[in-house]
Amino acid sequence: MRPKEERWTKRVYVAGPYRGDCEYRVKQNIRAAEDVGIKLWYYGFVAIIPHMNTAFFGGAYNIPDEIWLKGDLIILEVCDILVVLPGWQQSGGTQREIERAKELGIPIYYWTNEQDKLALCYYYEED
Repeated sequence: MRPKEERWTKRVYVAGPYRGDCEYRVKQNIRAAEDVGIKLWYYGFVAIIPHMNTAFFGGAYNIPDEIWLKGDLIILEVCDILVVLPGWQQSGGTQREIERAKELGIPIYYWTNEQDKLALCYYYEED
């Protein structure tokens, strides 16, 4: 049985597709991550949403997109949990975040898995 923990002590990194075939799809991907992040805050987590951290930075000052992902991987290193959004299979960036979380031993929860969602919802409750 896991002891009851104080809420808002675990940092959760929200990973999922960012890029899209048009700006509208990028916006929808950001909104999807934002929606999950808000739910995670409600559940008692500190949600880190990289989609929003560098939203629409692409092309700024000719900084290559790869820099944003490198920065995201550094942020991931200080997180306690990785939550993966639908569509990750088509996202090279999300796949790299999953691999890095595995290397670091960070628990991974898949938002499409109902058991994972419930585990997150009741994470801070006593078993």
